[in-house]
Amino acid sequence: MSDSNYDNWEAVIGLEVHTQLSTNSKAYSSDATEYGASPNTQVSPISLGHPGTLPVANTAVIEYAVRLGIACGCDIREWNEYARKNYFYADLPKGYQITQDKTPICTGGAVRIETSGGVKHINLTRIHMEEDSGKSIHDLDPFHSLIDLNRAGVPLLEIVSEPEFRNGDEAYAYLSEIRKLVRYLDISDGNMEEGSLRCDVNVSVRPKGQKEFGTKVEVKNLNSFRNVQKAIDFEIKRQIDAINAGETIYQETKTFDASTGTTAVLRTKEDAHDYRYFTEPDLQPVVVTEEYINKVKSTLPPLPYELYLKYTKELGLSDYDARVLTEDKGIAMYFEECLSAKAKAKAAANWIQGPIKAWLNDRAEPIEAFPISAATIAELIELVEEGKVSNTVANQKIFPLLLENPEASPAGIATENDWIQESDEGALQEHINAALAMYPDKVEEYKNGKKGVIGLFMGEVMKRSQGKADPKVANQMLRQTLEK
Repeated sequence: MSDSNYDNWEAVIGLEVHTQLSTNSKAYSSDATEYGASPNTQVSPISLGHPGTLPVANTAVIEYAVRLGIACGCDIREWNEYARKNYFYADLPKGYQITQDKTPICTGGAVRIETSGGVKHINLTRIHMEEDSGKSIHDLDPFHSLIDLNRAGVPLLEIVSEPEFRNGDEAYAYLSEIRKLVRYLDISDGNMEEGSLRCDVNVSVRPKGQKEFGTKVEVKNLNSFRNVQKAIDFEIKRQIDAINAGETIYQETKTFDASTGTTAVLRTKEDAHDYRYFTEPDLQPVVVTEEYINKVKSTLPPLPYELYLKYTKELGLSDYDARVLTEDKGIAMYFEECLSAKAKAKAAANWIQGPIKAWLNDRAEPIEAFPISAATIAELIELVEEGKVSNTVANQKIFPLLLENPEASPAGIATENDWIQESDEGALQEHINAALAMYPDKVEEYKNGKKGVIGLFMGEVMKRSQGKADPKVANQMLRQTLEK
């Protein structure tokens, strides 16, 4: 979209992200929330909306909302009321959804993203608590739609942004940051493929310089970051093309077809009054005190951007290293454990991004499945730093044995196998003298300026020491001997 037909236009985009919370029970009942259970096995009279049943608020949902609010710098409301959002749909058993309307638990705040144009802060309108509906399945039976109500009543946080995105790339970066945040906070697994993170986008366009918004189109239930990006970019182009052709943009709700990369109309958009919001009569308002907020704040883990700043500013790691280490909470926490065990930061980063990541990637496992403790890796790093074993021996010999026996000591393995490097200068000098005596002609070549032959001498020294010579010390002593 680089020609003049598009350059004079600006997109205005807002995102509504539904995050499924990783609580053990549903938002207003004790039903389980395990993903992948047989259809309609995680239900009860409460989640099925039977007459006479009463909901009870899950306090973990309130805590998780406060955790996210603190992380995003939101204002957290003291007095929180629940509301009923009324609409008919086959997989909504009660005929209404318990949500929040006029008193969202979190308002304001922002999410920091990095774009090709630099850092941008996307302001938030609100974060509120609500419950999910069930799931309609249309592709298993040629004649009927099937209903699975396991998801009905599962707790959600809806995160509503201000309309501050301008393209699909910014939306992609924002979703990546949201997923990282909810995983660091341990409030959601953030898996879009399992429906734990779902996104609706509102897209409109306007001539550059115009303050008034254009007519927005909503694209619902996007289930991957890439589809969000593609749907936004398609809709921007479609709307600009339509306006340039003299067509009218209507306020509609659409779906995105990933196979064609296009959007299609589902229905004309409802307004808020169509939902007939009113205060939920069966749930008391929730009071969130300053004392409670401080208590939750004290339990928060370090957040990804805080760790990024620590690694780059305090520890002197590169931007690349810091990004890789903070991308996954498990990796970051493992690295933190290495630091606590006194490992050098750069060496620990290299081990995590090298041999450890290779082991994880080969098995498609998370860091939690890695058998060697951070303290043991720190001990192995210390052996290398002290010059007791070479990095090659540590990587290619000791590390594989630790994988087989994670409780073993790196120093013990090195000693047992006679891999401790010789750094005794007397013994090393004998190996150096013998190596030089074997190649007197090469010694003359070195003294005449052919410095590359030093590799031949080092190879002989390592051979005579059975690979135990400290390469750094041996190399330094070899050069000193040759310069005499």
